[in-house]
Amino acid sequence: MSWNGKTVLVTGAGGFIGSHLTERLVSEGAKVRALVRYNSRNSRGWLDESAAASEIAFLPGDVRDPAFVERAVAGADVVFHLAALIGIPYSYEAPYSYVDVNVTGTLNILQAALKSGATKVIHTSTSEVYGTARQVPISESHPLQAQSPYSATKIAADKLVESFAVSFGLPAVVVRPFNTFGPRQSERAIIPTIIAQLLSGSRRLRLGNLSPTRDLNFVSNTVDGFLAAATKDAALGRAIHFGTGREISIGDLAALIARLCDVDATVEEDAARARPAGSEVERLIADGSLAETLLGWRPAVSLEDGLARVIDWMRERPELYRPSEYVR
Repeated sequence: MSWNGKTVLVTGAGGFIGSHLTERLVSEGAKVRALVRYNSRNSRGWLDESAAASEIAFLPGDVRDPAFVERAVAGADVVFHLAALIGIPYSYEAPYSYVDVNVTGTLNILQAALKSGATKVIHTSTSEVYGTARQVPISESHPLQAQSPYSATKIAADKLVESFAVSFGLPAVVVRPFNTFGPRQSERAIIPTIIAQLLSGSRRLRLGNLSPTRDLNFVSNTVDGFLAAATKDAALGRAIHFGTGREISIGDLAALIARLCDVDATVEEDAARARPAGSEVERLIADGSLAETLLGWRPAVSLEDGLARVIDWMRERPELYRPSEYVR
């Protein structure tokens, strides 16, 4: 499918993945509407500094407002739904907010897309819906198990998408990225947390649990997957993984990043940064074979190359991070 002239709505467009996806769609010739959360500063998130800003139709609003969502979706050929509350630690403190945004917000998108006749809805899930892996690599048939309020709301949202596809024939795809990283990611994620501390000159890395493993995928790989899911009808009604099939522990990741930063650092476990007992997801590693079979998708950027790009990007923007603070 050519994106040239297609009207596309991206929710959560000002966020980490959303901003990269929005810019990519503009470069592909799409007419992009960017739904960004309304705020008094009129900030558009990461798209404030985007070279593509003049080519984007910005829609400040809130996915929790069904009337606003209906207007935003009307006339869109494809809807990429990324808007969500994503911080896991904060979900322990404010679970109602996560239900409002992640569940009710998704329902509003689905109802609006059904009413407008959108040709595709690409809904963003997360590998956190699986909890600690019962078998690896994790395929799309792995049982869903909520180990945080955040993951519970994402499971609920995924199931709403599934129900609209089955009950009403909505042309929808659930895309499930495994631990995307890259430029613009906040310190709520592990990689920017490690890099920010190292670039600040600290020789002591304060982290949470070091033993959990993650499948880390560079953001341009994830964006490639989003576009592939929207252009291949074989993905309709399915959940699709975007992961590398490679796992690395948090402790080993910290050591790797320290080497890339050329810093000799020691790692200290900080209990304040650890998840509650029983809530930690110990192991995540993707089986990406379905994405390769149905979409022809494979990750193009390796972990090491991606980390080097993020280090360079953060080194030029030290003012964006607060390495001495724990950001929930």
